[in-house]
Amino acid sequence: MRLYEERLGVPHTWFWLAALPGVMAALVLLPLGPLAAAGGPAVVVVLTALGLRSYGAARIVVTDGHLTAGSMRLPVTSLGMTGILDAEEAFLWRTRRACGDAAAQLRPDGRARRDRRSGLSRALPLPSTRQPVTLLAVLSFARR
Repeated sequence: MRLYEERLGVPHTWFWLAALPGVMAALVLLPLGPLAAAGGPAVVVVLTALGLRSYGAARIVVTDGHLTAGSMRLPVTSLGMTGILDAEEAFLWRTRRACGDAAAQLRPDGRARRDRRSGLSRALPLPSTRQPVTLLAVLSFARR
């Protein structure tokens, strides 16, 4: 039974970035004619948008016994004490305090504008989430 599920997608504003490779492709293909200058960029824009979508396809799922964050699957019983990190603490754990061998599931939150260094305003120590309080409560419940 799924207790919690969240999709960590890229912010919708990032999809405007797909237009930049399209413009560059149009400029490169312009000498080949108008058909190539119109069709080539369309393909490039679609492929770039699909790449952004697949980058943001990570999910956080909590079931009765497991936490799945992206490709990581951990038993809930193996999780230690969990708390919510504020923006500064989350930044430190993503940079200087991060262990190179550890895996983390971090995605930006397009709605959080308080932390200028990244889009994340608050996170749990393992996955970043838009609803840290809810995820913490579900993990506490699933651990019992």
